[in-house]
Amino acid sequence: MTTEADPVVDRLEDQISWYDRKSSSNQRKYKVIKFTEIVAAAILPFLPALPLLHENWFVGGIGVLITILEGALHLNQYQENWIAYRSTCESLKHEKYVYIANASPYAGVADPRALLAERVESLVSQEHAKWASSQQESTKAKAAT
Repeated sequence: MTTEADPVVDRLEDQISWYDRKSSSNQRKYKVIKFTEIVAAAILPFLPALPLLHENWFVGGIGVLITILEGALHLNQYQENWIAYRSTCESLKHEKYVYIANASPYAGVADPRALLAERVESLVSQEHAKWASSQQESTKAKAAT
């Protein structure tokens, strides 16, 4: 018995995988940058006490590093993307399991696959709209400064 690929389910699985990967990637980047920033800030007060050659350069360099890291976090919105992508991924997983169980809203529907396709695309479209809106607001905020 051969099974044909279902494009609706394939799309759902593809989107779950994409949002899961992107959420994990953004979480990892956020935590690495934030941890580095915390360590740099914690070391900063101790540098003047160390017998370093050109200690002012070290202090200034760490200050610059902290500023760059914070700017990267703000510019790339890793934390916000991590949370938004994780939320969308979990919503898509919810749709998958409700569809598989033939539970509401899929129970008693004439074409559950069509409803699944509509709901998956709606979730993805909502995420895209949120992303586009945040990009526009970010651009406006930069222009205002």
